[in-house]
Amino acid sequence: MFSVREGNFSDGMHMEREQETKRDVNRKVRELQDQVNELKELVNTLLSVIVEEPDGVHTGAAPTPSGGMANICM
Repeated sequence: MFSVREGNFSDGMHMEREQETKRDVNRKVRELQDQVNELKELVNTLLSVIVEEPDGVHTGAAPTPSGGMANICM
């Protein structure tokens, strides 16, 4: 009878550890998604600066960000 109680206790501890691991993984995934979003913003900003003409006005000589990035050679 004592061993049954020990089994239940260890099962509870195992489930608690699994839940903690899932929470840790979920937290890490959220952190990585935040980093990806920040890097996307940075890349978009850098690409906008790269394709912008020196005077800041688009005269048509440089590709515009709205035209897509497929025809841009770096």
